[in-house]
Amino acid sequence: MVIWTRPAIADLKAIHDFVTKDSTHYAKKVAQTLREKTDVLNRLPNIGRMVPEINEANIRELRIYSYRVMYEVMSDHHRVLAVVHTRQDFEAQDLPNDKQL
Repeated sequence: MVIWTRPAIADLKAIHDFVTKDSTHYAKKVAQTLREKTDVLNRLPNIGRMVPEINEANIRELRIYSYRVMYEVMSDHHRVLAVVHTRQDFEAQDLPNDKQL
């Protein structure tokens, strides 16, 4: 099961709101695709690469459009932690901690 955390949902909403400024149709498509593409984690949880800034085997990312969908591989489910634009500066401390999820 893939679970989207509150911070990741907030990221997705911010992306949707930003893209809506240019196209409501494309904003919906981007948000929907980002959600749907994470379903592959149910079958192939290690399909994404390790997040280099984190360097932990269970913290991985999928590249979808211009976004890095960061997720945690767990034994019984997987958590989407953040969605970050590839041009955005990202450091390990930017990833939400357990208290923020």
